Amino acid sequence: MRLIRRRSQREAEELNITSFMNLMVILVPFLLITAVFSRMAILEISIPPASTQSSEKRPDLQLEITLRGDTLELRDRSSDLHRSFPYAGEKTDWRQFSDLLLELKRNFPEIETVTLLLEPDVDYQTLISVMDRVRSTTVTAGLAVDTVELFPVISIGDAAPAGGRGTQ
Repeated sequence: MRLIRRRSQREAEELNITSFMNLMVILVPFLLITAVFSRMAILEISIPPASTQSSEKRPDLQLEITLRGDTLELRDRSSDLHRSFPYAGEKTDWRQFSDLLLELKRNFPEIETVTLLLEPDVDYQTLISVMDRVRSTTVTAGLAVDTVELFPVISIGDAAPAGGRGTQ
């Protein structure tokens, strides 16, 4: 009986949350800062709109790039432009590809959209490499090196089998 009385007569001890508060003071700002930086690393892409018949004037350039296993096919859906470039991973010579995109951008400065069509076996690194080349390129004029924005609005779809038209 005495043991029970002694336990009940003791005062309740206070909970020491100092170490927990120290953790929160450090953790909350860290999480807020990393959330901002992770947002900057996200590349936003758009899904092409469903094709609808309208009386609007179609843009002069409807650029479409098809990524196949060992080639990149660049096509304009509104004209007869069709070029193929060999793709060899990290050993790819991007100069001709970038020069053609730069020429197209100079001819159609208001156009910012491009559609990338992928075959099912195209790997992620290939997609990212092509997206980087399509969004911007570097231009050297004398000693100055400038980055030129090409086609920053990128839509992604599935490529049709070789010889067919792409779907989105």
